Amino acid sequence: MTFALIMFSLLLVTGVVWLLDKYVLRAKRTAEAKEPWWVEYSKSFFPVILAVFVLRSFVVEPFKIPSSSMVPTLHVGDFILVNRYTYGLRLPIVNKKIVEVNQPQRGDVMVFHFPNDPSIDYIKRTVGLPGDVLIYRDKRLWVNGVEQSKVRGEDYNFLESGLNFVHTERYTENLTGKQHAVLINPEMPPIHLASVDEFPLHERCSYSAEEMRCTVPAGHYFMMGDNRDNSRDSRYWGFVPDEMIVGKAFFIWMNFGELDRIGLSIE
Repeated sequence: MTFALIMFSLLLVTGVVWLLDKYVLRAKRTAEAKEPWWVEYSKSFFPVILAVFVLRSFVVEPFKIPSSSMVPTLHVGDFILVNRYTYGLRLPIVNKKIVEVNQPQRGDVMVFHFPNDPSIDYIKRTVGLPGDVLIYRDKRLWVNGVEQSKVRGEDYNFLESGLNFVHTERYTENLTGKQHAVLINPEMPPIHLASVDEFPLHERCSYSAEEMRCTVPAGHYFMMGDNRDNSRDSRYWGFVPDEMIVGKAFFIWMNFGELDRIGLSIE
């Protein structure tokens, strides 16, 4: 959001200078006079800034994965692309939807502004849609009374920040028909009750040492990380309002530490 504001400010300044020169300053200069440097630079940068601003605001935006909350789907250091128009066209800066296209679906990997601090962008998997009743019990997920099946795969080990070795169990979860990988750490509790915030609409959720139960409000979504025991997500800070949505992640275009991940689609 901060970058978008900076880009908009630069676009506004260079655009005003370009218009000022075209309709006022140019007529006052002699034929042999050189353009002032600030006019030359503004005219050169304006079309570039305009193209980048439009592309990032309405078509596609790059992001870098900073944490392991979405392992194994996304790794730390992945540079990804996010489709900005999948869930509708939105005005830059204010993020107000102006054209309806599609709604988020269960299983979508989505980027959104963190509800507690909209200047920060998060990426998680969409688990609950408006009206859904979700239960997370014994590290198993129920959606509207139906348990989402999981098939055990091979163990999955990775290095956390600080070179901490983490051992997990890998599963393929079938989320109402869409399969994706999740990691479960058998040494961790199902939920850390002390970490649950007093988030807006908290009354729509109930917690115990064994389970979490939430009913997703209208116009909101419930998000979870694929690395289930190493993700602060909707279980802890609540629901994501529609106006906080940025777009759908779909492609990994670079990872300098793992070049074999370049070109992978995000499922």
